[in-house]
Amino acid sequence: MLLTGEYAVLDGALALALPTKKGQKISVKNTRGSDLIWKSLTPEGESWFSADFAILDFKSNKTTDPETSLLLMKIFKGAINLNSEFLSKWNGFKVETQLEFPRNWGLGSSSTLIHLVAQWADVNPLELYYKVFNGSGYDVACAGADGPITFFSNDEEIGYTPIDWAPSFTKNMYFVHLNEKANTQLAVKDYFKKAKKRKQLATDIDAITKEMIDVSSFSKFEELIDKHESILSKSLGMPTIKEERFSDYKGCVKSLGAWGGDFALATGSKEDDLRGYFADKGYETVVSYADMIL
Repeated sequence: MLLTGEYAVLDGALALALPTKKGQKISVKNTRGSDLIWKSLTPEGESWFSADFAILDFKSNKTTDPETSLLLMKIFKGAINLNSEFLSKWNGFKVETQLEFPRNWGLGSSSTLIHLVAQWADVNPLELYYKVFNGSGYDVACAGADGPITFFSNDEEIGYTPIDWAPSFTKNMYFVHLNEKANTQLAVKDYFKKAKKRKQLATDIDAITKEMIDVSSFSKFEELIDKHESILSKSLGMPTIKEERFSDYKGCVKSLGAWGGDFALATGSKEDDLRGYFADKGYETVVSYADMIL
């Protein structure tokens, strides 16, 4: 979960990110064949994607989704580019991945996959990510983190730092699923095309993140959340999620990551009232901070 820094992190702003408890796992077994047999499972163990790849060129002999196969091919080739020994032995593989969260939650099925394949290939996860995607990479950093981190990426360096971020008001923080899945890659492209005064945006959001790291007051936290939303709204030329959907809500509501989908952060002091409000609006999936964040 990108608590601060969405979009602006692409222009060098410091971001505060929160790894989730649920992720993805992988099983890799050698086989006597010469193909790479891949299967992806839901949390319930049902297959949502499968394909057979020829290890020679990674073209899929058969697949349930050509687009996903193409993504995997890019990941394999990126990993080999970083480590020529990866998949170089003359044997096949049977690979099985399983998500620990519903696919439409948008908690990072691609970023956790990148991190898992990087471990398998013995390469740097962020380097592999940049071979395949054009985002910031904060979510890949989160995939290997044990708790909250700050993340930055600019023309000169990329880095992340584990931090001790555990304010007392996390009990008043909830994650509301917006019943839509945002396309991060498209959102990134739109940002580069449409965002105004990006350098100033990065400076402003960077300052908010630095304040957020040390915030201890719940009221100050909510003030920073509203300020973050307002600044991004003006730069993107888009209404905030609260203006668009929850204008009568008394607490704060903040987009997390690409605007328009996945999860939003909501603050509130009475959990039953908060859950009731969002349920009445048609948003049944509300997860507490304690249940969501690692």
